[in-house]
Amino acid sequence: MLSKNEEKLAEVRARTAKILENLTNSQKLALQSLEKCDTRSFEQLKVPLKSVNNDVEEIDNLILTIFALYTPEASDLREMVAFLKITSSLQRIGTNEKNYIKNMGICNPETNENMKRIIKESLSINRCTINALEYTIEMINETEDRDKIQDLAAKIAVEYSKTDDIYTVIEKDVLQMMHQNHQLNEEYINLLKYIRKNLKIVDRLEDIVSRLMFARIGGKL
Repeated sequence: MLSKNEEKLAEVRARTAKILENLTNSQKLALQSLEKCDTRSFEQLKVPLKSVNNDVEEIDNLILTIFALYTPEASDLREMVAFLKITSSLQRIGTNEKNYIKNMGICNPETNENMKRIIKESLSINRCTINALEYTIEMINETEDRDKIQDLAAKIAVEYSKTDDIYTVIEKDVLQMMHQNHQLNEEYINLLKYIRKNLKIVDRLEDIVSRLMFARIGGKL
């Protein structure tokens, strides 16, 4: 039978995983909408993100309650400290997703073909992000198998590296187009900025991974 402390810790994990599931669903909806450049479906993308800040606050309060009412052992204490920092990253991911979705409303039936092409190419970043989010959920739910935890961390690092490479190719393509036209195009510059907001999500997941590694295996936070 789990102790009260262990029960509360399991609840922290479950609530954190649920936030990541909502963030994943938002990414999947964004991917579907942008594949079709369908602005009408953009509103539904915001639904999974509406409760992120409240959910994060509830997790923080739950962790503080565990500190106040129970006496976590060393490993549990380490995990509590890690999750307090993880919730901050979750908030930032939610903000990045909201900003990305808001700005990508530029993809609509009237969007010029070059812009549509760049947006479609950038969706490889979304696919990598979805993979990384799903691996992170697995990491949170895995508390015992160190080899699996390290394997999942390595998989997330691969997705992170791929998103960086994809963005570099897209940026080079856009800069070449502007050079050929002998002018700076504000629309293209803004598009690169919006794609970078999405790119930052995997960056934040790397922060979460390092904290989960600290919680499960130890080392530096």
